[in-house]
Amino acid sequence: MPTGPADVVTARKWMDEGTRLLLATVDGLAEADFDAPSLLPGWARRHVVAHVHNNAEGFRRLVHWARTGEETPMYPDPGRRDAEIEEVAGLPVSDLRSKVRGSAEALARDLDELPAEAWDHTVLSRQGREMTATRIPWLRAREVTVHLADLDASAGFEDLPPDLLKALVIDVLADRADAGNGPALARWLTGRSAQAPDLGPWL
Repeated sequence: MPTGPADVVTARKWMDEGTRLLLATVDGLAEADFDAPSLLPGWARRHVVAHVHNNAEGFRRLVHWARTGEETPMYPDPGRRDAEIEEVAGLPVSDLRSKVRGSAEALARDLDELPAEAWDHTVLSRQGREMTATRIPWLRAREVTVHLADLDASAGFEDLPPDLLKALVIDVLADRADAGNGPALARWLTGRSAQAPDLGPWL
C-alpha cells in the first residue's frame, strides 16, 4: 500500500497549500471556462470541481467514522458517487464555487477538531483498504493537487512544492507497482526501455 509522506503535519501542510491553489484557480475561471474540457477524458472542468467537492464530503464522512466509531463510508456505492458528480456538475457556476470552497473549509475544520486518540482509528478508503485516519490529509492533498493539474488552467504541478511532488511520485509508483506494473516500470525508469508503459487510468 502506498505510504505517502512521513507525518500528518507535513501532509496537512500540503493539503492546505494544494487546496489554496485549487480554490484560487477555480475562482479565476470565467463562467464559460467551466464548460471547457479538463485533462480527464469525458469531464469538463465543472466535473472536476464537482468531484473535488464530493471528495471533501467523502473524507468528512471518514473523519466522522474515526471520531465516533459509526461506520460512514466515503460513498454509499460507486454508482451513487458518479451520479452525485453529475448532479453537482450541473449546478450554476456560483453554486459550484461555493460548494467546493465550503466543503474544503469544513473538512479542514473537522480535521482540526479530531481528538488525538481518534487519529489512530481504522477506517476504509474508497477502494476498501483499511487505513488509519492519519492517512486522510495525504489522500486529500493528493486529490486537490492532481485535480488542480486536471483543470488545465492557471496552476499545475509546476506550482507545487518539490517535496510534495516527490512524495506524489513515490506514492503513485508504489500503487502502480502493486497493480502488477513493476517490471515495465523498472525497465522504463532505469532507462532500459525507451517506451513508457501503458498503465491505464490511475484510481
